[in-house]
Amino acid sequence: MSHAEFEKGYFGQFGGSFVPPALQEVLDYLAEQFERYKEDPDFQNEYVYYLKEYIGRENPLTFARNLTEKLNGAKIYLKREDLNHTGAHKINNVIGQILLAKRMGVKRVIAETGAGQHGVATATACAMFNMDCTIYMGAEDTRRQALNVFRMELLGAKVVAVSKGQGRLKEAVDEALNDLVANYKNTFYLLGSAVGPHPFPTMVKHFQSVISEESKRQILEKEGRLPDAVIACTGGGSNAIGAFAHYLHEEKVRLIGVEPDQAATLTHGVPAVIHGFKCLVLLDEEGNPQPTYSIAAGLDYPGVGPEHSFLKESGRAEYYTVTNEEVLEAFQVLSKTEGILPALESSHAIAYACKLAPTMNKDQIIIVNLSGRGDKDVEQVFHMLKK
Repeated sequence: MSHAEFEKGYFGQFGGSFVPPALQEVLDYLAEQFERYKEDPDFQNEYVYYLKEYIGRENPLTFARNLTEKLNGAKIYLKREDLNHTGAHKINNVIGQILLAKRMGVKRVIAETGAGQHGVATATACAMFNMDCTIYMGAEDTRRQALNVFRMELLGAKVVAVSKGQGRLKEAVDEALNDLVANYKNTFYLLGSAVGPHPFPTMVKHFQSVISEESKRQILEKEGRLPDAVIACTGGGSNAIGAFAHYLHEEKVRLIGVEPDQAATLTHGVPAVIHGFKCLVLLDEEGNPQPTYSIAAGLDYPGVGPEHSFLKESGRAEYYTVTNEEVLEAFQVLSKTEGILPALESSHAIAYACKLAPTMNKDQIIIVNLSGRGDKDVEQVFHMLKK
């Protein structure tokens, strides 16, 4: 891949920036500021300070002894993003981007959210840094994740329910991009996943790569070697790209992304442009993004990050699907064996680990990225199980 191509935010044929000229100027300026500050020692020190003192990193790499014994195969370790402040991996990226917004002198922040965890993290950081905050969320998701909507409002954010189309994550991104085009002079779009036009996928990966930076060091301390596989759920792909980042060049480590079978972008998607970038997209017969469904609102997206699209096409990472039934089962299994309630998103990764571990030897190692905790999903799971 040529240096010039990479400069524009391409991963093979995927990525890039397909946006109106006015927005392109904003994104070019954002890319320039990101490149300038990410290597800046003051910026780095401030980021590390908040990771430690506010988010509570580093979080543990927990050996899931009971689950390992139950499955009678590979050792399973859980990277505990569920223990972060606000309950998920999303805050890693939010703190990084909000510190960038602060340096750019911006006072108004907008974001999109599916399950609400990115919205909550953004509202949290805006409260702390005294910034005006507007969150776009699909109307259907505001119903499914009503508790997170209330959390965002408690934190001082304005939550805008988007009822167009399916009223889900895709529509929330549409509205946030419209807002940015209209208000780019005074607004910072804090994108929550490794999607969107350049520089967003690169920025999000940069701030989420702390996950694999830690897990790699931790597994070497605990086991004296690298894992055989790293498993993470993939919707837009931010927790997965963070969990994979420091293993990308370790060719012996299998990188496995797990998607909902009804939103299987990496399994069935074709190259297309969505939300200003090129990736694998689920398209209907007319060539429009097709309706997706997942019991996990955070995975309900018809596209996926460009780097995941590239990893799939190049064969460096593998992507599989699990069913809603398998996800609900995994949610309960981890709760009962380890006393940890995983988010429904993360339960996708657990579900696949439960299939993979028994096929491996007992001296082999799997790291599962436990991207978030399940408090937000308990009521939803309660109703689904009652059915």
